[in-house]
Amino acid sequence: MPEPHNHVSPDDEYRRRIERWSAALAEGVRRHLLVSNLRLAVFAGAALVAWLATFGNRIGVGWLYLPAAAFLALIVAHARILNRNERAERARRLYERGMRRLTGRWQGEGADGSQLLTDHPFARDLDLVGQASLFQFLNTARTEAGEAALAEWLAAPAEPREIVARQQAVAELAPRIDLREDLAVLAAEAHVGRTSALTAWAAAAPAGLPAASRWVLGGSAAVTAALLAAGFAGLIPTALATVWLAVQVSLVLLWRRQIATVLHRLDLPLHDLGLVTELLVRLEREPFESPRLAALHQALVADGELPSAIIARLQRYVSAVDSTHNLLFAPLAAVLLVRSQAAAAIDRWHAAHGRSLSVWLKAVGELEALASLATFAYEHPADPFPEVRPGTPLFEAAGLAHPLLVEGHAVANDVRLGGEAPHVLVVSGSNMSGKSTLLRAVGVNVTLALAGAPVRARSLVLSPLALGATLRVDDSLQEGHSRFYAEILRIRDIVIRARGSMPMLFLLDEILHGTNSHDRRIGAEAIVRSLVDAGAIGLVTTHDLALTEFVGQLGGRAANVHFEDRIESGRMVFDYTMRPGVVERSNALALMRAVGLDV
Repeated sequence: MPEPHNHVSPDDEYRRRIERWSAALAEGVRRHLLVSNLRLAVFAGAALVAWLATFGNRIGVGWLYLPAAAFLALIVAHARILNRNERAERARRLYERGMRRLTGRWQGEGADGSQLLTDHPFARDLDLVGQASLFQFLNTARTEAGEAALAEWLAAPAEPREIVARQQAVAELAPRIDLREDLAVLAAEAHVGRTSALTAWAAAAPAGLPAASRWVLGGSAAVTAALLAAGFAGLIPTALATVWLAVQVSLVLLWRRQIATVLHRLDLPLHDLGLVTELLVRLEREPFESPRLAALHQALVADGELPSAIIARLQRYVSAVDSTHNLLFAPLAAVLLVRSQAAAAIDRWHAAHGRSLSVWLKAVGELEALASLATFAYEHPADPFPEVRPGTPLFEAAGLAHPLLVEGHAVANDVRLGGEAPHVLVVSGSNMSGKSTLLRAVGVNVTLALAGAPVRARSLVLSPLALGATLRVDDSLQEGHSRFYAEILRIRDIVIRARGSMPMLFLLDEILHGTNSHDRRIGAEAIVRSLVDAGAIGLVTTHDLALTEFVGQLGGRAANVHFEDRIESGRMVFDYTMRPGVVERSNALALMRAVGLDV
């Protein structure tokens, strides 16, 4: 059941948990030192007992079993203490990172997702991935499946019904701090489970070892063990065991190609099974109520047997293969066909459960992605879920701000596009006044809204929208493209996408600023007109006040807004508040003078 919400603020809750885990870690360190000293004392005692039994002839050698048993018990206890200490350290770091998110000092921590959206049309423009990106801010996943699911949700808008289902799931997970803590600290912070390799292995065809190989190899190993035991006891000639070993080698050679294929595939993916199993064990025992979470939970059932138990069997087979790397055990393992038997068991498991493994990994990934969005929802309880309203293009936001800026410090603005409001806002203003930040705030909040997350606004109503943006356009030396040419190619793609089935919300920053004012004026008006005629809505920023004149040509479908600054005590001051109309002055000369240019 959901954890009760105690109305404690996120920062107070995080401080409390940091203190709790710090205390647990301090106690764990104390126990670690105590057990370490006890191990030394028991070892010294064992040495004394051995000396008395060997040289003193005062006690029997059997007394050595007592310190040996105590030493083994201390090893087990020590391992548990170290594991608890490691978990406590990870949990404390988890909440310390949460505090840094709340205070705006989170940048650069964790995976940035840059490898997940390499060719996305607007990911760089809106900082969806990369350092100090939305992905890095949101991500708490411990598997590649979770990171891929989160990146996929940020990259493409979901259907309205799916958005509502995710919103319900995120709302249910938000107060479950203990569950999200468990999911986030199951693995070391620097390690992410390579579930993509596991998924590829699950999707591949099994090596094709016949079902009989299990019994043939197992029976052969049993016969070998019996013959070796009888030979060592002198009950049979050792030559008989040698002849049988030759027969056994022949049996293995029948399936050497399939066995080699199975063992070769073990090199990469299957050693991350432990993390997946721990995640599944935690999720399997958690009841859920929202339809989306209940469906994902139902996917973690296979013919009445829990996936964690099924995967645990595969782990045992993989561990059997790993054990043969021990130099002391390797000769006996070779004689008893441990690697071949394990390969047959792994291939049989692959054939029976490979497809199910892909389903389980996908379910784990989606649950981790939902947990990431739920962490964001918990840390920002004032951020509402938007209303997604299918129909004509619409974006109506009250108190909109950029979610990556510190809550309470970002200046909020009302932005209305579509419906009875203008379809285009032409934003003018001086340098550093907030024009580009406004565009990014709109784009990132649309991304969050259509991924199923809360948004940084008092309220937001929007229709399903495809995004197009030109906030970050670079020239290309390799392709021989100037910055202007690269921009018009991007704009062409946006115009083409605006004619698609989903309405477009475009964000054009400093449109066509790489050409002269005359061409910019004609080109910008034509581009914006074609976008509006295609049913798109959006914002355009410019330094060229001549561009603000084409608003009149578009009638009520466009409007001018602006940001302004003022000079106080020789310093430029910005209030980042959007106002109607065209900006009346520029700060370019003031900026030049501020850096020492004589203008």
